[in-house]
Amino acid sequence: MSEVKLTAATRTEFGKGAARRIRRDDKVPGVLYGHGSEPLHLTLPGHELLLALRTPNVLISLDIDGKTNELAIPKSVQRDPLKGFLEHVDLLLVKRGEKVTVEVPVQAEGELAPGGNLLEHVLNALPVEAEATHIPEVVTVSVEGLEAGASVHAKDIALPSGVSLAVEEDAVVLQVLAAQAEEAPEGEETEGAEEVAEA
Repeated sequence: MSEVKLTAATRTEFGKGAARRIRRDDKVPGVLYGHGSEPLHLTLPGHELLLALRTPNVLISLDIDGKTNELAIPKSVQRDPLKGFLEHVDLLLVKRGEKVTVEVPVQAEGELAPGGNLLEHVLNALPVEAEATHIPEVVTVSVEGLEAGASVHAKDIALPSGVSLAVEEDAVVLQVLAAQAEEAPEGEETEGAEEVAEA
């Protein structure tokens, strides 16, 4: 996967007031932590970070104060519940060659067997262990021809080389539900009337 380079600055101001001032400047407060080091409080460029986070588990190369370069992946992202802008981001420090546990989005492809059945995503993302610089952006699962009652388990999903499951092999990822027959609006009343007639 490609790296996204961002320029970050360490920050010494904390609290809601400081965070608001940072966001007014189209920047985002964040924390970089991991490897037993002290958490590093950062200010990150808002627009560039927003674009980077469109890629799940994006690998970010941080230029901090023009002095150090660190690799990180997003661990927790807080957005404004109404407007959706970034409020805060937690970044996890990683090293090249290091294995990390992340959740990778599951993408289904193919057509279910005819009959109007529904595909349910039991897991929207699959927990996997992968090398920090080779995290897959998505795992693709074929549901071609699956019928009602069929399930796709974690062990059934083909993973890229060097990527392993971080969840039970028998965990259900996708399942096919039978189509629900639509009831007439007066369905219940009709059934009640029939029962009375039979009685």
